[in-house]
Amino acid sequence: GGSTAKEHPIEYFSASTLAAILNYPLWRASAVGQSGFRVVLNSNLASSVPPSLAPYFYAFSPPYKGLGATVMGMSWARASIFYGSDRGKEILESMGMSNTMATVLPPLFVSTAVQCVNMPLVRATIMLQNPQSSVPNIRESLRQIYNTNGIGGLWHGTSAGILKTVPKYCTAIFVKDYMERTMPLVDPESPTRGRDKLLHSAIKSSAAGVAGAALTNPLDVIRNEMFKTNLGLFDAIR
Repeated sequence: GGSTAKEHPIEYFSASTLAAILNYPLWRASAVGQSGFRVVLNSNLASSVPPSLAPYFYAFSPPYKGLGATVMGMSWARASIFYGSDRGKEILESMGMSNTMATVLPPLFVSTAVQCVNMPLVRATIMLQNPQSSVPNIRESLRQIYNTNGIGGLWHGTSAGILKTVPKYCTAIFVKDYMERTMPLVDPESPTRGRDKLLHSAIKSSAAGVAGAALTNPLDVIRNEMFKTNLGLFDAIR
């Protein structure tokens, strides 16, 4: 038979890390746009940039506050969800469960757990992207949230996060499985097979992430509004 998820945990994390690094500027631009942060560009070159493109110009420009924490948070979360979903599917199918249920249930449970664990880091990294913020790093961002809103403030927005994360990663898993079936196989005799496998995994991880993010963009906006205003879920929707 083919290889199984349990044989390749390092590949899952490596591919997720590479995808997170490549996606960071676009994630930063979306965090700024979805949160409604005001971007003011001061350089002579930036002054000619249309307002609609200002978040992208800002996202690709230093300083990259929270870069390390953001990439690590994305990497372990995505790797855990993809690995846990694939490994869970193998286990459930071996127990006789249908392919549909074995595909849906693992990302449902794993993504919910990951979202709960990762929420303080998610909120801190997003708030750190506010161009008007003087907070210098992730540690100070976490401290400011705690000092302002208490321990519960670190998990504020979890409800919207779960509502968006579950369909996002269920969709992402379906996309990843589809690409696994349609992409050409890596030649096991190729001298660059290690690099080729990593590249294939990164492509699948990136495509799956983009598909999931596009589906759940409205919930990202709601969650980020909750971060910015400390409103509850239904108040943020209004």
